[in-house]
Amino acid sequence: MRATSCGVDLVEISRIARALQRQRFRERVFTSRERAQLADKQPQSWAGRFAAKEAVMKALGTGWSQGVAFDQIEVMTLPSGRPTVTLSGRALEVSHELGIIDLLVSISHNGEYAIAMVVAVGEE
Repeated sequence: MRATSCGVDLVEISRIARALQRQRFRERVFTSRERAQLADKQPQSWAGRFAAKEAVMKALGTGWSQGVAFDQIEVMTLPSGRPTVTLSGRALEVSHELGIIDLLVSISHNGEYAIAMVVAVGEE
């Protein structure tokens, strides 16, 4: 396996906290499973997930173009605390076109900011 690309995103937690006040934002950006997992979490956790989604888009090289939407990128936390990424729709198609077999994600937050880094892994 080899790293094929990476993406990094930094977000201001207060900006996401304000956006979370709008139900439309939560429903457009986060899947129902993500919303359930984050329901009792503080804004920094939501901001970390948002940053991870943007980092995935950067690793795919799409940004918001090519039909890739936030809800096609699901970031969940395993019981161990490790974040995982599951793709669907056009995001999944793009990952297959690029030969990506896994997306490794790291999320952190401190003070005013949340950051995420994604490494796209492909076959040798």
